[in-house]
Parts: sequence; C-alpha cells; structure tokens
Amino acid sequence: MFILRVEIKKYTSMPHNILISGGTGLVGSQLIPALHSKGHKISLLSRSKGDGSESVFQWNHKESYIQKGAFDGVDTLVHLAGAGVADKRWTDDRKKEIIESRTLSSNLLFETLKNQPNQVKTLVAASAIGYYGMDTGDQLMTETSVSGNDFLAHVVKEWEASTKQFESLGIRVVQIRIGVVLAKEGGALPKILQPPVAAPLASGHQYMSWIHMNDLVGIIVKAIEDEKMTGVFNAVAPKPENNRDFTKLAAKAFRKIYLPIPVPGFLLKLILGEMAQIVMGGNKVSAQKIQNAGYNFQFGELEGALSHLARKA
Repeated sequence: MFILRVEIKKYTSMPHNILISGGTGLVGSQLIPALHSKGHKISLLSRSKGDGSESVFQWNHKESYIQKGAFDGVDTLVHLAGAGVADKRWTDDRKKEIIESRTLSSNLLFETLKNQPNQVKTLVAASAIGYYGMDTGDQLMTETSVSGNDFLAHVVKEWEASTKQFESLGIRVVQIRIGVVLAKEGGALPKILQPPVAAPLASGHQYMSWIHMNDLVGIIVKAIEDEKMTGVFNAVAPKPENNRDFTKLAAKAFRKIYLPIPVPGFLLKLILGEMAQIVMGGNKVSAQKIQNAGYNFQFGELEGALSHLARKA
C-alpha cells in the first residue's frame, strides 16, 4: 500500500520574492517577520547599507538611483516609503519633502521597471485615509467617496496617481489607505499617552478611524497573496471611535489619568501650526470593502485592541 504524504506548508499561497521600500519604518518592521513566517523571501530598498539581516539594495529617489540587481527575481513590490506626515512642523520645505518622498520614489520605481526586463506582477502601495480630507465629520467615507481639498488630500491624490501608473505595465496594483495605526512601537498611540494625563483634543467629537498594527500587516499580506484584490482598499477597523471615547479607553487600558477637559483648538494650532488640522479634524471611514474581500479582523473593537497593546507594554 502506498501512503500519500501531504506537507502542510506555513504559507497559504506560493512563496513570493518581495522587494520592500520603507521596510525599516514602523509598518515594515512588523510586516517583514510576518512575511518570513509564511515562507516569503524578502529584500529591501534602503538609503543606507544593511546590517546583513536582509538582502539590502541602496536607492536614492533624489538622485534617481537604484542599485543594480535590486529587482532580480522579484515578483512583488511593496512600496511603503514616504516622509512622516506628523514628524515635523509643516514648513514649505517640509511639505515639499512629504510629497516628493512619495511621488518621486514611486516614479523612480516605475521608470526602472519600465526600462528594464523584470518579473514584477504585483505592487502593494501604501496610501492614507487623508485622501478624504482632514475633516469629513460624521459622513461615512468609502473607497468611492470624493477626495478632499486640503494639503493631505492633495498629497494622497498625487501619491496614488504615482502608484496607479504601474497598471500601464500590466502590474496588479493594490493601494492601501491606512488609518490611525495603533502600535506600541510608534504611531499615534504613544503620542496620545505621552502627557501626564490623557485628555480629548479640540471638540473631542471628531472621528478616529483606527487600525491595530496586526490587522494592517494582515491586510498587506492578504493584498500580496490574493490575486483577486486590485484597486483601493481602506485599512481601518470596522468601528471608528470619536476622539473623546478613544482617549478615555486608551487611558483606562494603560492606567493613565483621564481628564475630560479638552485641549483647546487654539492651543493645538499654536503648538502644531497647520498640522493641527490632523488632530482637530477626523474621518469616519468604512472597512466594508476589505471585509467583503474576505479579510477577518483580529481586532474589530477598540477596547480589545488597546487591551492587547497594553498587555504588550
């Protein structure tokens, strides 16, 4: 009698050869081990030399340079590179850097693939819910909603245009509009919890469309592996919360003192300048499309997401 032995592998699709830009950032640093655990091969584009833990190829979008061999054998490109929107005050020079770090880097990748033989079939590109504008009130925004007219909306429209052009090369493009990322390692949560007390910002009624880092990584992995996915998807949890409730739950989870007196808008403007619009406004964004695509959230409720992160502290 012959016995058929079936090996159950630790990945659900064929392993991919993936090149990641922005792989040393907050999202990339969590994404890489998740991809390794599923059997995928990873290499990175970086402005500096690697430490030997990954195959690293240097690049510089300002000099239109990508190290030779970066795309050898690569079938999937994950493009996360871009200057942090909330890292520095928005001077004219900083605004230019925010836009160009996204568009020029995308254009460099596009021109490189256009002009040399390659095997790239998929591009998974970061985007942001800032597409809808910095303050959309109580209106539920979907992937088909119109874009906003402020600075961040302009950035995201230019960003998405620079990655959508890859479709002209026959490449499957998935654009992930990322919400407020919750992670212990960085992002919005440490900043909210940094002061001695936690307090709502401005009116406190503005919506925060958040997502736990585990789910953001899960959505990106799904976008890589699921060839049926194409176009724009919101990466937000199914239940957005207003700023007041978010802050109250975060204070409870991390055992901070919650002060129900909001930080006034004029003070936020004084400290942050134009960038204050990010925290004074908000978006109520739908997760329905990614759920319809078959993604099941690990953390669909804010309280559970915060409790999980607090346990990791």
